Amino acid sequence: MGRRATINDVAAAAGVSVSTVSKAVHGRYGVSPDTVRRVIEVVDRLGYQSSLGASSMRSRRTGVIGVLVPEFEPFSAEVLKGVGSAMLGTGFDLLAYAGSQDGPGEGWERRSVSRLSGTLVDGLIMVTPSIVSVSADVPIVAIDPHTGRADLPTIESDSYHGAQLATRYLIGLGHTRIGFIAGRPDLRSAGLRDAGYRSALIDAGIAFDPRLVGIGRYEVDASRELAHELLSQEMRPTAIFASNDLSAIAVMAAAAELGISVPEQLSVIGFDDIPEASRHTPPLSTVRQPIQRLGEVAASMLFALLRGEKPDVTHVQLPTRLVPRGTTGPPR
Repeated sequence: MGRRATINDVAAAAGVSVSTVSKAVHGRYGVSPDTVRRVIEVVDRLGYQSSLGASSMRSRRTGVIGVLVPEFEPFSAEVLKGVGSAMLGTGFDLLAYAGSQDGPGEGWERRSVSRLSGTLVDGLIMVTPSIVSVSADVPIVAIDPHTGRADLPTIESDSYHGAQLATRYLIGLGHTRIGFIAGRPDLRSAGLRDAGYRSALIDAGIAFDPRLVGIGRYEVDASRELAHELLSQEMRPTAIFASNDLSAIAVMAAAAELGISVPEQLSVIGFDDIPEASRHTPPLSTVRQPIQRLGEVAASMLFALLRGEKPDVTHVQLPTRLVPRGTTGPPR
């Protein structure tokens, strides 16, 4: 069996540059129809169509759906499971891609989308993107974008109501000094969880106390450090609501380091219901957002776009629900 043909072989046989072959293969501007036909003939003759880029040129499809995530962590992993479930039997492959974030600031999505769209994937699902105004040759659906609703189809969970459920549950247990570890300030869903927490306090006639609130940014180390500060106060909280489960688990680690037992001396509740929540000892009380379902619905919306259909709705919000477990109880 001979070696696999390369783009250099195609360029030499067609009498054109490598960049011209690339443009012809990917259907980009700047190449005459005659040149495109000549390149296609060489692609067929040399067998270069086995490459992903060349096959996309011939069919205008790669057969691949891309999921673009800022990093691989529990939330993204559950979204990927949902997307994968929705793709069963479709004939499409799944490409999970972690965007390059070289330094602070927004815009990593633009770089990643430009690398993937039109050459490697037929469509993209972006998870918690900081921006949604990206130019792409393929349809895009966004899950939980920083800015909320956008011109492109978006899907999210009901963070506001979920935060209300968590806070009202703690109040119902008898807690009045309820700490809150907020998520990322730039993420709309994090702001909604903050608002839901405050709303539940107001409804119960409990004054908001800024000394019981801090920003953990959904990060384990930051949340653990913040929990140490909250729990070292003379009038420490009897319960803490953390904006995500990883932060809640960090709170319990800080409590253990300070000799504070959960739930006897401190109730803790999270948000997400990632697999680690139920496996923790004791199992973590939390608010479940249907993370895998987010991926499934996003994939369904994307496939509709690929079929040329216009979505009935461009924004979907899924409900959240309370999941009480072993880390919450009445205050001592």
